[in-house]
Amino acid sequence: MTHPLAAADSAWQVPAFEEHTFFEKRTRYCVCIPVINEGDRVGRQLRLIKEQGIDRQADIVLADGGSTDRSMDPERLTAAGVRALLVKRGKGKLSAQLRMGYSWALSEGYEGIVTVDGNGKDGIEAIPRFLAELEAGMDFVQGSRHLPGGEAVNTPRIRQLAIALIHIPALRLASGFQYTDTTNGFRGYSRRLLLDRRVQPFRDVFMTYELLAYLSARAPRLGFQIREIPVRRVYPKHGKTPTKISPFKGNWLLIQILWKALLGRYNPDRA
Repeated sequence: MTHPLAAADSAWQVPAFEEHTFFEKRTRYCVCIPVINEGDRVGRQLRLIKEQGIDRQADIVLADGGSTDRSMDPERLTAAGVRALLVKRGKGKLSAQLRMGYSWALSEGYEGIVTVDGNGKDGIEAIPRFLAELEAGMDFVQGSRHLPGGEAVNTPRIRQLAIALIHIPALRLASGFQYTDTTNGFRGYSRRLLLDRRVQPFRDVFMTYELLAYLSARAPRLGFQIREIPVRRVYPKHGKTPTKISPFKGNWLLIQILWKALLGRYNPDRA
């Protein structure tokens, strides 16, 4: 069915989407997994989540960008313990998927959200640590491959250099927080942060990768409780790198987004 949330708060801009709910809310937190045509990767990830009992600690929600590879088959998802499948029908890419997922989660009454990519690169065994940090009062929990206990395996060299020499320094400057990892989408957000009127993440300015950089820059400046925790991210040793970011156009877009975040262009009073 089409979810009526867009009309629930006239100030929220949320892409049109379909909601498929398989069972009622069970937990205080949810894990929101953005996906699009992830094939067997997301299937393996969901099996690991179920095997480790993570679906009993947090409800699992898939924020689908419009997959056409049959990976979002409802029978498979229910067997894997997924609570809900949200299918974006409106415009936008990753940030639009996240706005869809976060708005739905807040409307369902969740106290916090953990986001992890659905391409199988992230060590999902860290999810309980994210949940514990949110429960302890953190507002923004950033996963880091570069903290002691974290692990970065087979990261493409050019990406590694861009993160270390450009992305991290820029977001440290923009936020005032000494991040060690800034492009990692493995994160946790509190309800308090996402609903704060000074943040306003539900705006159409967030369409591609803007929301990740914006929240990293904005949350520390507003005095929210921030913490990094170690995580594992593994890129395949051989074959195609599982990413939606194209080598030239995609990376140039990230630089533009980073510059705007640095200048505060996404802040509600500047947008």
